[in-house]
Amino acid sequence: MSLADLRRQYDYMSERYGTVPRDILIEPAQLGQVKGEWLRVEGTQSRRLIVYLHGGGYIAGSPQTHRPLIARLCKAGGASALALNYRLGPEFPFPAALRDVIDAYRFLIAKGVPANSIAFAGDGSGGGLAFASLLAIRNAGLPMPAACLALSPWAYLSLSGWSMLENARKDPVLNWELLFVSARHYLNGNNPSDPYASPVFGSFRDFPPIMVHAGSQEILRDDASRIGELAAAANVPVSVEIYDGMHHVFQAQSSAPEAKVSLARMGQFLRARTADGAPDQMAPHAAIGS
Repeated sequence: MSLADLRRQYDYMSERYGTVPRDILIEPAQLGQVKGEWLRVEGTQSRRLIVYLHGGGYIAGSPQTHRPLIARLCKAGGASALALNYRLGPEFPFPAALRDVIDAYRFLIAKGVPANSIAFAGDGSGGGLAFASLLAIRNAGLPMPAACLALSPWAYLSLSGWSMLENARKDPVLNWELLFVSARHYLNGNNPSDPYASPVFGSFRDFPPIMVHAGSQEILRDDASRIGELAAAANVPVSVEIYDGMHHVFQAQSSAPEAKVSLARMGQFLRARTADGAPDQMAPHAAIGS
């Protein structure tokens, strides 16, 4: 498949997310050299901030393609979101995306945004990138965010989970070939077992509380399970929920009962694990960067 064909496949996946709610306010964001956009629910004053990393196999996607999903998560968690437009492969291969996330996080902390009001979140490759970012944040000695949640994270770029084979004929969204070619474009010859590319090969020591949701029929099911095992081994509070009969990022089907339960559970997690930031830290967003 050509790169254009691959990106069209990911764009098609993002069409499942539906439309953006009318009460979501969107503003462009500029954090140093890193771009993105702010999303918040109209009429709320929450100082909780979700740093959201979109999926797309590290080669596709954007904050715009994931607006409906991010908006629903903001509503569920009573939070604002910063969706980062991190660089994509193959034009900007590994570790460019990771560097963008860390640069943006440093910018937020330097502007006085409390780390305990920030939660990292992401779907698919964005979920894997969120955990890789926690590794980099910890190793750099930066203050850790308050929490991390992931929807169907891709954390094995080596594609070595058993569910890759077990669910090969059950997953209607992803397939091995798509992920293999995406990983090749992103890694550009780097080791797929590098913890900053595949965080399941790293240590989760000193990580914040984690919540992961995945579907029982997706090929990335074991990525979610392995994250739970690593977190538990490091004595990190963790909740891994595998939804029976569900596929990759099933929260895209907003009317499905499982999607509603999942988003409600993630919203509860965000409210419980993050603090409301100090007044005026997040509003207006121009105080941070525009």
